[in-house]
Amino acid sequence: MTEVVLFHHAQGLTSGVLAFAEDLRRAGHAVHTPDLFEGRTFGTVREGVVHAGEIGFGEMIARGARAVEGLPAELVYAGFSMGVLSAQNLAQTRAGAAGALLFESCVPTAEFSPAWPSGVPVQIHGMDADPIFAGEGDIDAARTLVEEVADAELFLYPGERHLFADRSLPSYDADASALLTERVLGFLGAR
Repeated sequence: MTEVVLFHHAQGLTSGVLAFAEDLRRAGHAVHTPDLFEGRTFGTVREGVVHAGEIGFGEMIARGARAVEGLPAELVYAGFSMGVLSAQNLAQTRAGAAGALLFESCVPTAEFSPAWPSGVPVQIHGMDADPIFAGEGDIDAARTLVEEVADAELFLYPGERHLFADRSLPSYDADASALLTERVLGFLGAR
């Protein structure tokens, strides 16, 4: 059993994020799903990003750090899109991280620390033509991370959907999501 903290995307802690967490639990893993928006969800990514901007992205990252206080050090940090900010920050800065799962986002490692921590494996997943992941530079940060870190993998899926693994959204892609879930379960099973 691996213990995971899964951070939601800009639309909030949707039923699709909760369903993904439940899939991991059914496979025998313990999954925490902190709600950084305190119960609010949004109909579009843009609305959620505006809300996060009102809160402040620094505060969003701080909320992520507070959400793991009291949890063991050996966690896998996972995040969907905007949730990657908290997941990647904690994987890079909180001692004892067991791994990271970055879905549809990746930021340059220098954003949080000088380098990715030794011994912390990471998987990055995104669609190859996603206007946010591929179009806004996250894919470049992901490729750089894979070049620099021995235990890093980048998985690209054909398509242009963002948030393709959230089954509660119109952007859901069942085939790509099933493959992502299979790869994530393999990753978690190896921890």
